[in-house]
Amino acid sequence: MDRASASGVARQVVNSLLQGSATSGFIRQPSESNHRTSPLRHSRLFSSPNWSGVFRSEKILRRVIPILIVTLLTLVAAAKTLSLISHAYSLEQFAKREIKLVSKVTIAKLQADAALKNALISPTIATALLEDALPASYNRDGQMAFLLDAEQTVVASRNAPASLDGVKLFRLTGGNKLMSTLGATAGVLDISVDGNVQALGQFTAIKGADGTIAGGILIAHSKNAIFVNWRQSVKLNIILFLATSTVMLVILFAYFSQGARAREADALFTETNARVDTALARGHCGLWDWDLARGRIVWSASMFQMLGMEQSDRVMSYGELSGLLHADDPDLKSLANGAFNSDHRQIDHRFRIMHASGTWVWVRIRAELVRYKRADPHLIGIAVDITEQEAIKQQSKDADIRLRDAIENISEAFVLWDSKHRLVMCNTKYQQLYNLPASSVTSGARHEDVMAQSRKPRIRTQVSSGQAQENGSKTFEAQIENGSWLQINERRTRDGGFVSVGTDITQIKRNETKLVDSERKLISTVTDLRKSQRQLEYQAQQLVELADDLSEQKNKAEAGNKAKSEFLANISHELRTPLNAIIGFSDIMRANMFGPLGSEKYHEYADDIHDSGNFLLNVINDVLDMSKIEAGRFEINPEGVDLNGLLEETLRIIHIQAEKGQLQLDHQIPPNLSIEADRRAVKQILLNLLSNAVKFTGEGGTIKVTAVKKRKSVKISIEDNGIGISPEALERLGRPFEQVQDQFTKNHKGSGLGLAIARSLANLHGGDLSIKSAEGVGTTIAVILPIKCKMPETVDQPEQEATEIAA
Repeated sequence: MDRASASGVARQVVNSLLQGSATSGFIRQPSESNHRTSPLRHSRLFSSPNWSGVFRSEKILRRVIPILIVTLLTLVAAAKTLSLISHAYSLEQFAKREIKLVSKVTIAKLQADAALKNALISPTIATALLEDALPASYNRDGQMAFLLDAEQTVVASRNAPASLDGVKLFRLTGGNKLMSTLGATAGVLDISVDGNVQALGQFTAIKGADGTIAGGILIAHSKNAIFVNWRQSVKLNIILFLATSTVMLVILFAYFSQGARAREADALFTETNARVDTALARGHCGLWDWDLARGRIVWSASMFQMLGMEQSDRVMSYGELSGLLHADDPDLKSLANGAFNSDHRQIDHRFRIMHASGTWVWVRIRAELVRYKRADPHLIGIAVDITEQEAIKQQSKDADIRLRDAIENISEAFVLWDSKHRLVMCNTKYQQLYNLPASSVTSGARHEDVMAQSRKPRIRTQVSSGQAQENGSKTFEAQIENGSWLQINERRTRDGGFVSVGTDITQIKRNETKLVDSERKLISTVTDLRKSQRQLEYQAQQLVELADDLSEQKNKAEAGNKAKSEFLANISHELRTPLNAIIGFSDIMRANMFGPLGSEKYHEYADDIHDSGNFLLNVINDVLDMSKIEAGRFEINPEGVDLNGLLEETLRIIHIQAEKGQLQLDHQIPPNLSIEADRRAVKQILLNLLSNAVKFTGEGGTIKVTAVKKRKSVKISIEDNGIGISPEALERLGRPFEQVQDQFTKNHKGSGLGLAIARSLANLHGGDLSIKSAEGVGTTIAVILPIKCKMPETVDQPEQEATEIAA
């Protein structure tokens, strides 16, 4: 074994020991060259190395190996050079055969083509004829073709510079007279296209029908294109050869340099073994090598020292080891068999083994089952003395049990949280007071999770004990859901956690509450007696005054209601009677029923009288309708209403007014749209809204009517591009007698009740009306009516009022 191998084995043993002690605890497999010896035997073997027989032929090898390597590299270089030369020759021969074949095919097509004579005169025809005659595959990089006339001048070409058109064959081939003289008989020759491109080429003459030479074809292939891949292959082979030679030389140098380091590696290996033995002894641990097939166990010296035994070089049997193990611990043999028969080949086990003094030593073994080539399986690992840790663990366990018993037996609720607000421990009293299930108070539970399952306090008040409290400490009182009161004291622990102790103060709180209630009741009783006396005197006086006020207000309300009803009835009667005569007589005059009137001005005046009368009649009707609605006496009679037909009917009425203003009426109404509503009221809503849209839209404007059916309602939208409404005026619209006056609307007559009546009628059906507008852009009014009418509650009014309003 050379020094490098020895150093590698030493490094492997050290790394295995460190990994076994700190992390996994397993000794890794030694190098395959030493698979028949265990790590302990390696340590004894490397302690006194004797490698003289290994290096006897070193001098001869040092002379022979360089000669062999140089010879091998020379042979490889010669063989590869011959191979590359042969490859280049093959590429050139293949290119020549291809050029000959393309020349034959092209000449055959050209001589058979009747357009050849014209082609040699016209360059355009020549180019097309050459492209048609050449094989489609002969169009790769560097493959050129030239068509020449009878004077051997280029008339067409492919894959060649345009500057070569019109050039003579002699110049085109770089002054090759043999090609221009012999033609195809000369075969494929080396040429220089235009003196720049080295290529292989063949010239073939084209004979006419009379046997004379009518022209020729030159097929050429650039050598650079032929050998481009070959050159790359040459570069790659040179690089590989140089890399291989370099690697061989480096290996050769390493081979000769390692001999000088062999003794140094042996010394280093011996020193490393000594350090490992010292580290194992100081760390109270030892190495195990257990041959499972033969049942033989080898310990390191530190293992004997750890158990107080004399160090022995003989191999220990498993029977001797089992006699030292504690009877209550699991059998090591069964653990080894389990590792042997399963895929998990690692063992991490704690057990007790007898010390030479008769006491028990706790040992933790970490081992791995290793299968060497051509050898039986071994269980190799490290054993660590953990007696101290086990003793500390037992003491901590006993102290924890005593502490838990003490906390469990106190009368207060106790809970301890760590610095990360995780539960450390609590007693049963705490669990009962907060009604916590046993599953939620396990050690490590988060504070927010425990509080989420606990009984929440109804009252939580922080109190002061009158003494200076430590930072983070606080005392407060809390009442939980079952009515119990707790005084909770929280204190911070040194590690950043906190401890809470809750004392039941329910009885104290009850007594305190009783005292406070008694005092409050006594004060309240005295105060109530005084208030009652004053209240009785004041109430007697108030009753007299209220009775007088109620009587007076009732008389005023009845008189006002009666006066309003009488006024509406009288004014409607007084106005309608002359209006009927005015409208009727104006119709007679407009129709010339009793003969012509004479002047055309009379017709104009008759139209004005008729329109004014109808306008005044509509105003009166609006006033009466608004009065009925406000009085709650406007009755609606729900029925099935076909909105499609009703909208069509309404649009026909408005159509006449729209034509006068040159307005366009568009409507988008889905088919079979019906609701339950009062037909007359819905029609009045639509007429009022459409009249307003027509009135306030300028000439050439557009009015769009749409209807959309929703789940429980129908939305009817009337959109125009008229003058629009300002945001200030928009707030006033919809109230009775409100109008928006500007430079456009001041010329339009109206009572200001149209929108108010439409909104009120929609509300009577359980719907609503909304307005969106922008000045100069237009207005959109949306009416939302329920599919099934919701009847409002009627307001009782005197019968006389209903009769007068109806009149």
